[in-house]
Amino acid sequence: MGTVTPFPEREKRRPVLDETLLALLAKDFPSAEAVSTEIINLHAILCLPKGTEYFFSDPHGEAEAFGHLLNTASGVIRDKIEGLFARSVPLAQREELSLLITQPETVLPARAGQPGFEDWCRIAIYQTVQVCRQLASKYTRSKVRKMMPARFAYILDELLHADTEENKEEYYAAIIDSITATGIAVGFLTELCALVRRCAVDRLHILGDIFDRGPHADEIIEQLMTFPDVDVQWGNHDIHWLGAYLGSPVCAASVVRLGISYNNFDLLEDGYGINLRALSMFAAQVYRHDPCTVFRPHLLDQNTYDPVDEALAAKMHKAIAVIQFKLEGQLYRRHPEYGMAERSLLERVDYRAGTLCTDGRTVPLQDRLFPTVDPADPLALTPEEQALMDTLTLSFTHSRALRRHFRFLFSHGGMYKICNGNLLYHGCIPMTADGAFDAVTLDGRRLSGRAYLDAVDRKLHDAFFGAPGSPAREDALDYIWYLWCGPRSPLFGKSKLSTFERYFTGDEALWQETLDPYYTFIEKRETCEKILAEFGLPPAGSHIVNGHVPVRAGEHPRKGDGLLYIIDGGISKAYHGRTGLGGYTLIFNSHHLALAEHRPFEEIRQNPAASAPKVQIVEPMPRRLRVADTDTGALLRGQIARLEELLAAYRGGLLPERG
Repeated sequence: MGTVTPFPEREKRRPVLDETLLALLAKDFPSAEAVSTEIINLHAILCLPKGTEYFFSDPHGEAEAFGHLLNTASGVIRDKIEGLFARSVPLAQREELSLLITQPETVLPARAGQPGFEDWCRIAIYQTVQVCRQLASKYTRSKVRKMMPARFAYILDELLHADTEENKEEYYAAIIDSITATGIAVGFLTELCALVRRCAVDRLHILGDIFDRGPHADEIIEQLMTFPDVDVQWGNHDIHWLGAYLGSPVCAASVVRLGISYNNFDLLEDGYGINLRALSMFAAQVYRHDPCTVFRPHLLDQNTYDPVDEALAAKMHKAIAVIQFKLEGQLYRRHPEYGMAERSLLERVDYRAGTLCTDGRTVPLQDRLFPTVDPADPLALTPEEQALMDTLTLSFTHSRALRRHFRFLFSHGGMYKICNGNLLYHGCIPMTADGAFDAVTLDGRRLSGRAYLDAVDRKLHDAFFGAPGSPAREDALDYIWYLWCGPRSPLFGKSKLSTFERYFTGDEALWQETLDPYYTFIEKRETCEKILAEFGLPPAGSHIVNGHVPVRAGEHPRKGDGLLYIIDGGISKAYHGRTGLGGYTLIFNSHHLALAEHRPFEEIRQNPAASAPKVQIVEPMPRRLRVADTDTGALLRGQIARLEELLAAYRGGLLPERG
């Protein structure tokens, strides 16, 4: 990869600031001396090494596994330990130090009851400080201070910047001795380890699909909300939940259906306060004689707070699935422009014969029990179903936790992001069979490529910020469903979502979901170059980072001659059989671009010492990158230019100095 260069539009000469803007700037820098000091500071920052960026995709509610990847900095912390201590510290102690930094809550209680604990703490503090010092060296002291916990900030600052030569060696030792002597070693080590983890990751990019399948999407978002520099590219599962939160009945039904399917009752009821009592009572009554065998949930995780009997969960699963199919059929009637009328499958069932007519074929149904479906009007909700959906929708729209989380996802997220020469998005850029960008009609306009993604972004903002009940907002809410499963949705990228076929037919040919041509064409370099050009990026020094489609076992995530990386490696347990992995992390530091391949978290839990990922440097930098080579560098140069104008105004007598 070549040197990262700022975008050309950011390098154009800015107009001279007018007197009003200079006066506003002067409030923060009231004298020539203050301006000069800030200019010196900004020039110095430009010379620092570029911070390390981490790219994660599709955590799918696996909070524990995601937390492990984040806390270990995808193996980078272990690499730093090896670099510092491989020749001086035995392997077992290096492994324990790595585990201490990433899981102090596990190591410290186990060590606390053993003889010689204070001596062990002294050594652990010394070694952890060395790791922290190396990771913090690429930041300014003021930035590191902001990461420190207030109660230990002074001590940490002294340890990180104390000279260990003769003039301060005793001073350094005295600080560590005092920490153990005063009984604060456990608390101090816990905070020191947290500081190491914060220093290891400068910027975090999440390429979508935080929600669904795994047990705790809520805990993942809580982790992200504590991170100082994070962005999220929305995935179809995130938008799925957004629709439910904003009051879309079909999204609410689908979210509950998928949650029950993966036994996520804790997330629904305890995490987000979704009231499922009405659904359980309805299902137990209406489906009391139906075994609902095919609707038994996947038991990948156990519920702690809201366990539900498996047989009842199956009945709830079928009840909400049938409601969802009715609601989506109603939506397709409202929006013929979606071109999805053939997906209203309840209308394609011959209830007397027990068959489904779809894709030009008639196939038998495995399950013919539809107690709430009127064959004369199969999409009509019964009064009981309507009351149930009113309750569920209200639970979503009144969830305080969902409100907090989606405010965060909107303030930190979007359909795509361009950062330091990298183009990030979750799904795809829809393409035609001949490799052109597919044109999609949205709000009366034919759009493709970047313009299509920009229009989708605006549509989602209409849904989130629009006036409740307004036609524009209601239309945007319905469009969220299209983004979830529409054939030319940039977040979905498949021909169909074959949920109905999988539940009710045994014909696996009907289960097939054909990927958008995009996923074939990105194997070619020229396609990736075309996508980069569409977003204003040159192929030299740029990449596309993509999630959504799990990379299968034996397949490499590197596409398009190294211009594109698909990094959904299967953090979710539901994908481990397909991928054989526990996910990928793309790492972009000042020296190289690297790909970390992780083992499934269940294996790591059983053997933490063997948790180090396989890291492959996929692109070395021709020279070490500095902050000056990044987007932040371009912004800092703009600030310097403005400050130089202010300095000239002071020195030329155009503005009076204060103080």
